[in-house]
Amino acid sequence: MEHNCAFIDDKKAFRYRAAAIIVEENCVLFARNDVDDYYYSVGGAVHMGETSEDAVNREVFEETGVEYEVDHLAVIHENFFIGSSGLKGVDFHELTFYYIMKPMGKRDFTSESTTMSGAKEAMHWVPIDELDKCKAYPTFMKEYLRSDYSGVEYVNFKYVKKYQVL
Repeated sequence: MEHNCAFIDDKKAFRYRAAAIIVEENCVLFARNDVDDYYYSVGGAVHMGETSEDAVNREVFEETGVEYEVDHLAVIHENFFIGSSGLKGVDFHELTFYYIMKPMGKRDFTSESTTMSGAKEAMHWVPIDELDKCKAYPTFMKEYLRSDYSGVEYVNFKYVKKYQVL
């Protein structure tokens, strides 16, 4: 069994994730499950001893059944939020590395994944122009996908910094 880079101590938790930004035909891929009322990024926990790039490749394959390739690291997102579903009321500090994946021209997936709590997940292509109408996390994705998204950005609720890739 793999151990995630995460811990929960009483009502506080930290987790380290890797997530994908997959864009095909002006749509971005999100996941959604049977329990929660929102879309969320494709990705998941980084395992102990695993790089974030290896983790995003593994997670994308587990959730889509397709072996996408990483194009580049795009966003480092430091997020603070209160948990929902099985972790309701837990105060989270989450660090996620978002990778742009190379387009594959594929929009049909046969993989049937589940969340850590066992809820059935499905993949959804959301038109970038309609993201304002959706409840989707991370919330920065709406503006980010309308930018030129070059370089690496650091995002948290307080500020956004853009770093040039050398």
